[in-house]
Formats: sequence, structure tokens, C-alpha cells
Amino acid sequence: MAAELFPTKKLVPAASVQQYQQQNITNNNTSVTGCNWQGLYPTIRERNSVMFNNEMMADVHFVVGPPGGTQRVPGHKYVLAVGSSVFHAMFYGELAEDQDEIRIPDVEPPSFLAMLKYIYCDEIDLCADTVLATLYAAKKYIVPHLARACVNFLETSLSAKNACVLLSQSCLFEEPDLTQRCWEVIDAQAELALRSEGFCDIDVQTLESILRRETLNAKEMVVFEAALNWAEAECQRQDLPPTIENRRLVLGKAIYLIRIPTMALEDFANGAAQSGVLTLNETNDIFLWYTAAKKPDLLFCTKPRKGLSPQRCHRFQSCAYRSNQWRYRGRCDSIQFAVDKRVFIAGFGLYGSSCGSAEYSAKIELKRQGVPMAQRIIKYFSDGSSSTFPVWFEYPVQIEPDTFYTASVVLDGNELSYFGQEGMTEVQCGKVTFQFQCSSDSTNGTGVQGGQIPELIFYA
Repeated sequence: MAAELFPTKKLVPAASVQQYQQQNITNNNTSVTGCNWQGLYPTIRERNSVMFNNEMMADVHFVVGPPGGTQRVPGHKYVLAVGSSVFHAMFYGELAEDQDEIRIPDVEPPSFLAMLKYIYCDEIDLCADTVLATLYAAKKYIVPHLARACVNFLETSLSAKNACVLLSQSCLFEEPDLTQRCWEVIDAQAELALRSEGFCDIDVQTLESILRRETLNAKEMVVFEAALNWAEAECQRQDLPPTIENRRLVLGKAIYLIRIPTMALEDFANGAAQSGVLTLNETNDIFLWYTAAKKPDLLFCTKPRKGLSPQRCHRFQSCAYRSNQWRYRGRCDSIQFAVDKRVFIAGFGLYGSSCGSAEYSAKIELKRQGVPMAQRIIKYFSDGSSSTFPVWFEYPVQIEPDTFYTASVVLDGNELSYFGQEGMTEVQCGKVTFQFQCSSDSTNGTGVQGGQIPELIFYA
């Protein structure tokens, strides 16, 4: 992502500037040799940009990066002091030291240069590989606008794959808004987040905070398996053989944050009880807790997690049925929708038979700009009422704001069904606003005003 914070119109023809630069001005530890190069640039911002990573008039140098991976970067004290209060104190404060070379072993060279590019050029140039290190540099040298841009970049790229790692980093950098966004993703897409590679890279404090989470929307067996995977990775970080004993050792008291007694008995018997991580006494006591009238005291929490309560966006004001509608012959019912804040679509609410009890087979799908994001074939049973019946995706799907998505269903069933009427183009659900528009994928009659897919089931 590259963006100019204060774009200006250059008055010098691009070709002549480029030719002059090639002849007289080169950056990256070389110098300006031409005369009156300043006249080529009408603004102070553009003239300062020429000084970025340039030896000309450099009065300080930084040796950036860890031993074996350093880079020598030229700097200009005045420009740096104007851009950072830390550099101002370093060069002009009461305790300023007259150093020609400053070592910075804890910042990566690409991230340090990204920070200097912002200070010199008013340009923000971020990429996924270096944004966290750039955020660290911006925090260290108190460059708040660059730090905010880094946080915004992380928020927009947030997903179940990186949410756990970013949670750990957001706590380290004291960014509460980013922390809250991470929790929203982890709660709603807990099983995906727990199974991600990034989960194994978190520190023990973050592990404990996730295992302690009341709103974690996951089966406890998935939580248990994720903790064992983390323990194996932690053994490797501590140069320990990943034996069962060492996994238990590195987990420590965190194992008691896993709510093992809330697992289904079958999951416990075939999984946790045979993992070897629990002691014999713990295994026996948990079995007794499942089966005995007098239950033993356990160190594990026996109360199931609350998880998240799904919300429903209902887009019709009424429903009806007629003798010749609504039929299904393998045709697609589809509608497009957009939201004004990030949500997670867990499934759809669908109408059922208007002629008594019936079973339907449904292929449900979510697409973004024609690209499938999730699909599932599932059966559901309707009882003949005008109620909606939920069908669920395997995992909740992250939906970004201000982009239209396509919700589709292909139903297979002999019975006529109810259908919606008096559809709304905009629906307010709590703090989320949904907008609806017709989809070209719809070949069975569903649109904004009427048809199928009366409800979107979501977490916010």
C-alpha cells in the first residue's frame, strides 16, 4: 500500500526531472553533484524527498538491524527532529549526544526506511511482511500518524489466519481498537483461528487469554487439540523434545483453562482421555464427573462457554403461499447484500413447505465478485409452518463493509414452499445496516421484493 498524505502537483515535466536525476541526483548512499537541483522541485516536501536515504548533507548515520543483517542509513538531524519527538530529544534535547553513528539493533532495515520515507516524503509505504516491524519503529520513535496507518492496514488485512498473532502484537503495542477487532474475528471464527499456523506462534499469556475466553465459538475438543499443537511448537522454541510430558510441562496451569468436562463424552473418551496429557487421576475423575451421581471436584471448569448468539437479518415484512408457487426444479434463488461494518455470515434462514412437513436438500453459497467464498450441501426439515429454518455453513464467513456479496441457494424438494413479500432494500439489525439488491444469478424468481432467502444469520 503506497499513499501520499499530501499530494502535490509537480510543475516540472516528468521527463526532464527524470533525466536530471539520472545525470546529477542519485540516492542510496551517494550524493547530489548537480547545481541548482533545488529549482527542479517547487515544494519543500519534494526537496525533502530528495534527501531521503541520501548522503548529501547527511550529518548522522544509523547502523540498523541485528548483527549480521545491518544496513547503514544516512540521515539529516533537522528533518528527523521535525518528524519525531524522540529524534528531537536525541539530537537537540538537554541530554543530546554528538554522535555521528547510531546503532539500532532492534529495528529491521526495511521498516526503519519505511519510517524515514514517511518523515521525509509524507508517503506511507506498507506491506504485509513488514507492517508489524514498521509499527514497532513508529511506536519507538513516536510517529503517531504512521503508527495509526499501520494499525489500519492490520485491521483491513485481519482474518482468522492471522488474528491470534495480531492479538498478541496488539496487546504488546497497546492498541485497544486492534485488540477488539482481533477478538471479534477469534470469537466468530474460533475453530479456523485455533487451527491456523499463527495460533502456534503466540506467547503463553495470549494462549491463556484465548483459552479463558467465554465467548469463544468453538467445540471444546478443537480447543484441546489447538492447545496441544501450541505445546508442541513451544517445546521446539524451548529446545525440548515434544514428548507428552514436555507438552504438559509447557502448558502448565493453562491446561485447566480448557473446559474438558464440557466435551461430549464420546469426544473425551476417544480424544482427551487417550492423549496422555492428562494424569490417570484426572482422567478417572472426569469420567466420574460424566457418569457418577456424586461428582468429584475438578480443577477444570465444568461450565460450557457461552459462545456467541447469532443474529438474524430478516428482509421481508410478510410471507405467503399460493397453489403454483414457490417451486424448486434445481434453479437458483439468489440475492446480493452489503453491510456497513464487518460481520460474519454463519448461514441462511430459509422457508419450508407450505403443504405440511417436508425435507429439502439445499446447496448454499456465498460469493464475492463472482468468486465463491463458502458453499455447503445440507438437508433441513420443515414442519409446514411459515417459520424460517436455519442452514449453516461449516464455518462463519467474514464479510467486509461496503462491498456487495451474493447469497445463493439451490433447493431440491417436491413440496411448494412459503415465499417472502414486501421486501426491504435496507434493514437495520442492531448496529449493522444491511442493503439488498437483485442478483443476476437468481433464476427462480427471488429478488429484493420477494422470494426465498428471507434471513441472513450472522455474528457481529
